[in-house]
Amino acid sequence: MTAQKYANAAEAIGDKIRLVPDFPEPGVLFEDLTPVLADAEAFATVVSSLSQACRDLGADLIGGLDARGFLLGSAVAFDMGLGILAIRKQGKLPPPVITEEYSLEYGTAALEIPAGQTDLQGKRVVLVDDVLATGGTLLAATKLLESCGAEVSGYVVVLEVPGLGGREKLRDGSLVVINESDA
Repeated sequence: MTAQKYANAAEAIGDKIRLVPDFPEPGVLFEDLTPVLADAEAFATVVSSLSQACRDLGADLIGGLDARGFLLGSAVAFDMGLGILAIRKQGKLPPPVITEEYSLEYGTAALEIPAGQTDLQGKRVVLVDDVLATGGTLLAATKLLESCGAEVSGYVVVLEVPGLGGREKLRDGSLVVINESDA
């Protein structure tokens, strides 16, 4: 094995991220992680940082949020020798499902998991996603898992969009943003 190209996730992200101005609307700077995920060394560095944060939060199970959270969460779960729970957008799973609705600035949405397929009682779940924005999706996933008896022990994301209030919706001390935690 060769020497690692990146010292930490922040360096890998800074080197590979694609910044797209005025997407999805004028005035927004979209941070595209696709080039980070496509580069083997950058991806490995990011997954390693995500995994360490999940270990520190005491994960028994990783919850990956639809859809980029599936990519990241699956790699983390594999790296840690844990299972992955795919938390899907409404209508993507066959019944029976457990659903949690939440509000968006333009309406409502819902997340689902299969009903009765995974024993979540007492499991410490760390939720993994790519970006924290308003926090609505992570909060809905928390309510969904807690309604099934799980304990959400933390949240691990790659990036945070500042100024949207997402951090304030989550429990103090339970959020790790790897782009800033290991810089």
